[in-house]
Amino acid sequence: MKRTIRICSVLCLMGMAGILKVNQLYGQQKKPNIIFILTDDQGYGDVGVFFQKQRAKEGKPYERSPYLDKLAESGAIFTQQYAAAPVCAPSRASLMLGVSQGHSNVRNNEFDRAIDSNYTMASTLQSLGYATIAIGKWGLQGSKPWDKDGDDWNARPTNRGFDQFFGYMRHMDGHEHYPKEALYFPNHQQVEVWDHGQNITPELDKCYTPDLWTAYAKKWITDHQQAQGKDKDKPFFMYLAFETPHAVLELPTQAYPKGQGLHGGLKWLGTPGHMINTATGTPDSYIHPDYASATYDDDNNPATKEVPWPDTYKRYAMSNRRIDYCVGDLMALLKDLKIEDNTIIVFTSDNGPSIEDYLPKGYVHVEPTFFASYGPFDGIKRDDWEGGVRMPVIAAWPGHIPAGSVITKPSVSYDWAATFIQAAGAIPPARMDGVSLLPELTGKGQQQPSQIYNEYFFLEKHRILKSLLPHTGAGFEDRCN
Repeated sequence: MKRTIRICSVLCLMGMAGILKVNQLYGQQKKPNIIFILTDDQGYGDVGVFFQKQRAKEGKPYERSPYLDKLAESGAIFTQQYAAAPVCAPSRASLMLGVSQGHSNVRNNEFDRAIDSNYTMASTLQSLGYATIAIGKWGLQGSKPWDKDGDDWNARPTNRGFDQFFGYMRHMDGHEHYPKEALYFPNHQQVEVWDHGQNITPELDKCYTPDLWTAYAKKWITDHQQAQGKDKDKPFFMYLAFETPHAVLELPTQAYPKGQGLHGGLKWLGTPGHMINTATGTPDSYIHPDYASATYDDDNNPATKEVPWPDTYKRYAMSNRRIDYCVGDLMALLKDLKIEDNTIIVFTSDNGPSIEDYLPKGYVHVEPTFFASYGPFDGIKRDDWEGGVRMPVIAAWPGHIPAGSVITKPSVSYDWAATFIQAAGAIPPARMDGVSLLPELTGKGQQQPSQIYNEYFFLEKHRILKSLLPHTGAGFEDRCN
């Protein structure tokens, strides 16, 4: 018995020493807040700093993302970070579990399958004293779509490390972006938005979901920072999962509200029928002036007159632009609350761009080729090629991540769990496959190579850094089985 106690004591001391070493290395004693923003089917090429600015210089149709570009300027971009899978559910499961598809219980496209309960990104941070919230799309709750009510979803976010959840529980609900109106669902079948265990969809008149999620996120962060008592100085982890630009390319009701942060932008009103300040006007109606009258050379002949963009692509560009505004609003909020220097913010997507648009007949069928949403690569969603799994990734942490950094070393989405846990001063669970990216982000410490494994049905791609194999030279090796 005494021997067991001595061994446990030694292990505890070793763990404490490791945590102290981490804190000393990265120059922090206070645990940082963490905001992880995930979009749905947004390609590497859809963001200005990664590819769209290049298209603008070439005179081709292009999308604008000024706030994401600003976020990139304030921190780092990753030019070779990969998703664990080229499709939604497995990609998100590996991200949340911190493991590759080889070790994840959600694989292929098993949406709505219950995610494992054995250490998630959220549950580990929760155990380290974080307030945790998931907002937006989940789709890992257990059961297939439409056949069970909320009480039977054993893997709902609040059972996987989140204190609170606000959003779509079911995967298929995330195909519609006006919950109450359900504009493009068959027979206007109502989808469900959950808040504190209640379906509040009947109260969400004219609520465009990217606006809804962002308004709620702003309210939650503000309330958290203004809390008194034991939660006053508690760090937070927010998982903000937009379900756009995936599926129906619906439009907002109006222009983004003037101002940002505490001084404007989106606001949570909390009044049934008028939950947010953009829940007025006409659903599915607003296109930004940058796109409303946009034209392009459709035949590569300078002598002929340019033609208007097809409505489908105005919608696609607008969907991504709205996300950009939302990110800018959140960035301003962090600054207004004076917490930007102690907040890690990461932006990325779950997989490559899609050909799915779910619009009625009469619209041009969306193709990622119009904006080259896959960037300079081959492949789209469901392809285990670069365009299907190489993601636009931006990370900012003022005072820790040097502004304007460009990280070219290959990494993978499930590295973020280990990264956040180390930033919180702890050692990641041994089960996790990811490695902390803090050394690469901060320039402090020795960066361990990422173990990158992508999988989708019968497609596998295993990248091994050639630095592990000195005789093969620089870079990394692709082996496709």
